[in-house]
Amino acid sequence: MAKLELNILGCGSATPTLRHQPSAQVLNVRDNLMMIDCGEGSQLMMRRMKLKFSRLSNIFVSHLHGDHCFGIPGLISTLALHEKTGSVTIHTFADGAEWLDRTIRQFCHELPFEVRFNVIKTGSHLIYEDNAITVTTIPLRHRVPTVGFLFAEKPKLRHINPEMVVSHHVPQWAMHSLRAGQDFITPEGNVIPNSLLTLDPEPCITYAYCSDTTFSRRVISAVTGVDWLYHEATYDNELHAKARKRFHSTAGEAATVAREAGVKRLILGHFSKRYLSEELLLQQARDIFPDTILADEGLTLDLNAL
Repeated sequence: MAKLELNILGCGSATPTLRHQPSAQVLNVRDNLMMIDCGEGSQLMMRRMKLKFSRLSNIFVSHLHGDHCFGIPGLISTLALHEKTGSVTIHTFADGAEWLDRTIRQFCHELPFEVRFNVIKTGSHLIYEDNAITVTTIPLRHRVPTVGFLFAEKPKLRHINPEMVVSHHVPQWAMHSLRAGQDFITPEGNVIPNSLLTLDPEPCITYAYCSDTTFSRRVISAVTGVDWLYHEATYDNELHAKARKRFHSTAGEAATVAREAGVKRLILGHFSKRYLSEELLLQQARDIFPDTILADEGLTLDLNAL
């Protein structure tokens, strides 16, 4: 089964605490590391979680608040010290690309790798694609231009049914086309259906990252049917007015998004500094959407294990 792991580097909100790091995640897609937001200290958390700097290829920035992007200059500097090669692409808004380009040029001279910028916009747009996954922005509602990210695996190759290919004398050279879904045609012109010779592939997993945002039906529409949803839950339900004023969400609102969107699992994060424990948030969310868990620094989730 192809590796698809989510690593939580930080799940706190803007004010630093001794319990939580600012927002940062790393999605491991078949050993290709993709960072989602990059709060301060992200490079240290990567070391602690034994995530290889050499594998980092992309950084996706949801918005230009410091707790989501101040870690990038330090991370780039650390990558240079570890003599990373190749390139890193930073997906951010135009203002972020300008600021980061200027900062990196000032402090990170003669990088051994290339820093590229992909300027993104609000709304829903395909911003990244490779042979394994696509990344599409999700429109969020916050105090500054903000997007979430939807990571969707591409269709996987089918599995060969060894007993059936042997019994039908299918040659080795035909295996790749079978895995791609094609039927097999015998030298005599008989068509053997692909469904007879192969087994279904593993399901394609989807992961949606939504932080920071107030409750929004546009989000519900964008994440409908996803397997995993990370949704901010900065406050408990009693602080609904504060959440609305600051364009954040409560635990109950995050769970409502998950329930109405029909997602399979919900991960809560972006916790306010006021909480010494997030159990209240977890319980409020589970009252609405039972299949909810809390993010936590150092947590690694196998997204294939639903």
